[in-house]
Amino acid sequence: MFDRLKEEIASIKERDPAVKSNLEVLLLYPSFRAVRDYRMAHWFYVRGHYFMARWISQRSRHATGIEIHPGAKIGKGLFIDHGAGVVIGETTEIGDNCTLYQNVTLGGTGKDVGKRHPTLGNNVMVGAGARVLGPFKIGDNSKIAANAVVLEEVPPDCTAVGVPARVVKRNGIRVSNSDLDQVHIPDPVSEIMCRQRILIENLQKQVDGLQKQIDELKKG
Repeated sequence: MFDRLKEEIASIKERDPAVKSNLEVLLLYPSFRAVRDYRMAHWFYVRGHYFMARWISQRSRHATGIEIHPGAKIGKGLFIDHGAGVVIGETTEIGDNCTLYQNVTLGGTGKDVGKRHPTLGNNVMVGAGARVLGPFKIGDNSKIAANAVVLEEVPPDCTAVGVPARVVKRNGIRVSNSDLDQVHIPDPVSEIMCRQRILIENLQKQVDGLQKQIDELKKG
């Protein structure tokens, strides 16, 4: 157990340049506490002590803002950066050395039974606000952009962006004009607003044209 804790601390220090000491991670990082509490809750869960498992996980959620169902299966080295609003469902499986940012949901669609939540391979990164929904796999070393909504499998070594998410890089080679960026990704709401603005401007031009014709007829 002590060796596992040291591994978790080292993993966080490696990926977060803001860390100043081991003690800071041990006492002040919600990610460290949430994963530590999850492992305790999972121990009870796999032994059939479901109430105790949920009690531990719910106390951890209130303390950290990170909700990890005790039934999830999580490998070593999970780093949840910032962490607020992260939700990890019961049948989620997460490989080694994965990184999740704030407001990530690894959830279900409500249409599946049994295995309802996603499986993340090793070294997967899921950006802030992303939603990965359904019982499919995100391959090893893949990246999900911030605010993406992933509804189908992503192969290994890929980058996926957008709503719904699509693969834009595979093995480091761009397969579209898009690119992974925590900021500059397709925003469907902005795109709709832009189209509506253009439509309104065109309609306004038509109205102005009609008004001009009416004014000329009145003068005539």
